[in-house]
Amino acid sequence: MDFTFTEEQQAAAEAARGVFSGVAPDAVPSPALTAGAVAEDIDRALWARLAAADLLSLVLRPEHGGAGLDPLALCLVLRESAKVLARVPLLETGAVAAAVERFGGPECASRLLPRVGRGELVLTAGASGRTGHDPAELAVTARRAPGEDSWLIDGVQTTVPWAQCADVIAVPAHAEDCRAVIALVPRIRDGVSLAGQVSTSGELFAEVRLDGVRLDGGDVIAAEGAWEWLRDLLTTGTCALALGLGERVLSMTSDYTGKREQFGFPIATFQAVAVQAADRYIDLRAMEATLMQAAWRLGAPTGRSAPRGGPLPVAGDVAVAKIWASEGVRRVVQTAQHLHGGFGADTDYALHRYHAWAKQLELSLGPAAAHEEALGHLLAAHPLG
Repeated sequence: MDFTFTEEQQAAAEAARGVFSGVAPDAVPSPALTAGAVAEDIDRALWARLAAADLLSLVLRPEHGGAGLDPLALCLVLRESAKVLARVPLLETGAVAAAVERFGGPECASRLLPRVGRGELVLTAGASGRTGHDPAELAVTARRAPGEDSWLIDGVQTTVPWAQCADVIAVPAHAEDCRAVIALVPRIRDGVSLAGQVSTSGELFAEVRLDGVRLDGGDVIAAEGAWEWLRDLLTTGTCALALGLGERVLSMTSDYTGKREQFGFPIATFQAVAVQAADRYIDLRAMEATLMQAAWRLGAPTGRSAPRGGPLPVAGDVAVAKIWASEGVRRVVQTAQHLHGGFGADTDYALHRYHAWAKQLELSLGPAAAHEEALGHLLAAHPLG
């Protein structure tokens, strides 16, 4: 096995580190001290720098102004973004753009994707459904308008990230033949209404209501497996964010415990402290390995049915990545708070911000027990020979 990244993937990660090096995680008010959202908009200056560095078009083909890289490269960039709590919809825009290119029509791709790469178009996606517990596509219906090449979209998606700042919202829906489709809904369109919601991290989310929204045929992606692939990529990207955040938190903990002294010695030299830090390091390495496996399989040319990786469908790898990410990021920040002591709760110190973002990521991923059950169903349906 060769676990090394390609030169192009390494270059993308290096470029991301350069762009994010000037980002301060405490550039907006603390979510612990703010009653509502910490800001009304994304970090537009950072968004422009990402566009200038060609990081918004990373996974797009050259004909659409991109570098033609795979989901692994996107995850490497997302990992770097989480280390500074970058307030940009890099995951949502990258994932939706990749789905449009892979499954959408050529007219839709040529209309949207070059603008995405230039930073002119912000995309997001609803993946939580009405309650956050049921499949997202069941919360919205998509039906063809009689005698027209258009669709009518009705339903609700809750906790849509960055919705107020996005130009287009990708909404999963179920069509009349029970297929899952992706509706590319402009934020400003008759029948679209947004109700503000505040995430655990203090960012402004939205409940998106769709009431008879009419879309042209090219704005609805009805290809087989399109929504499932996009959903898995959004999930895998969230695991990448959890990994990057956890790595930064463990680094902060290492710095602090190496300087904080008790009885004349740095507390990092105490066995109880060292063992806890080592356990969290193991969590992060497991998160990394399972994340990269899922991202690698998602990059297969033919999507979910590709033979890459073994007898289980890619959903199995995504479930394993979610199990480690949702549990691992929680354990990392809890250990960090414990080893920092009271200093970790100081709102002038950034650790509490990372804790809030980690909790939001954990809630987005869902409980590990649910993913273990899903993995069990996959193993029962695909016996390992």
